[in-house]
Amino acid sequence: MRIAIVHDWLATYAGSERVLEQMLLCLPDADLFSVVDFMGAERAFLQNKSVKTSFIQNLPFARGGFRNYLLLMPLAIEQFDLSNYDVVISNSHAVAKGVLTGPDQIHISYVHSPMRYAWELQHQYLTESGLGRGVRSWVARWVLHKLRLWDFRTSNGVDTFIANSMFTARRVRKTYRRESEVIYPPVDVGGFQFHSAKEDYYLVVSRIVPYKRIDIIVEAFARMPEKRLVVLGDGPGLKRLKSIATHNVELLGFKSREVVRHYMERAKAFIVMAEEDFGIAPVEAQACGVPVIAYSRGGAVETIRGLEYKEPTGVFFDEQSSESLITAVMMFENVGQRMSPLACRENAERFREERFRSEFSEFVRQTCLTFQEERRMVQGFTQNKMPRKKRECG
Repeated sequence: MRIAIVHDWLATYAGSERVLEQMLLCLPDADLFSVVDFMGAERAFLQNKSVKTSFIQNLPFARGGFRNYLLLMPLAIEQFDLSNYDVVISNSHAVAKGVLTGPDQIHISYVHSPMRYAWELQHQYLTESGLGRGVRSWVARWVLHKLRLWDFRTSNGVDTFIANSMFTARRVRKTYRRESEVIYPPVDVGGFQFHSAKEDYYLVVSRIVPYKRIDIIVEAFARMPEKRLVVLGDGPGLKRLKSIATHNVELLGFKSREVVRHYMERAKAFIVMAEEDFGIAPVEAQACGVPVIAYSRGGAVETIRGLEYKEPTGVFFDEQSSESLITAVMMFENVGQRMSPLACRENAERFREERFRSEFSEFVRQTCLTFQEERRMVQGFTQNKMPRKKRECG
């Protein structure tokens, strides 16, 4: 069968790109489409495939600012001519699921998240972007309104949804009124070494963007000067973090994957403040034998075993506040001995890349078989009806 894989955009190697990498391993003959392709040296995961891009690829300043063309992306994604493909798989957290397909094509959409900034987190994103009030705010709200209409309409063109967590499946049901199969994303568990000896520091690995709420973590550790915090990651919020960081907080910026592994393998605990749709980094931490202190919303509750388990792998807190995090850290200090590095590693094993490839391949196979069987039934029904019509006419 002729297969096309449609990705939102290629600019960094992050969570959705890891899923794309495994999809390409499962479907090596598939053709690849993306709104833009600005991958640099990290593009080896694309298996040397050529990428068919949209007109946005050639617009002015697209390389560094393609996200500024968000309003044009629905139009761009609809210009891909996929009529020659039997199966279309969209790998979507923004616009990829909006590709146009026909009644004799199968469209499977792996959804990392409905567009959060256009749906329930609109007000938070506008405020954090300085667009809470004024004329620019109303323009932004109008744009997001149009995106919501388009996003909901295009959900009807998807035959089957796959969600990357039960949390995302609930968001898909709320946003599109559609059910989803849950297939957790692949995590390179084998790429992280189990390390039983730990050092006395807490670790954050994250992009420094508003919804990650790293500033709250730094503020909390400013109130716990005897505890050491290491933050790895870069982003627009790093400057503010530097202004509030105290002597016990180390802001190391962006580091290579090797350096990240070194710090992750030796950390006392890993901290997550964001509401993630899935969250790969906490699973990587557990693969290193490191317990996680996490906000009790989103995908974290599916990937971390709390204190109610016989062999817990983390501690949850209920509010995105420094007070709530401080309480959780103190609790971890008191009960951390219950969280063995081995239990953390065993929990992470549930999310290996091999498991994703097996579940995804089987889902695609079963979906295609079901579609073909339904088409045969329709054809058989039509053929059986034709003679009756002729006899009635005679």
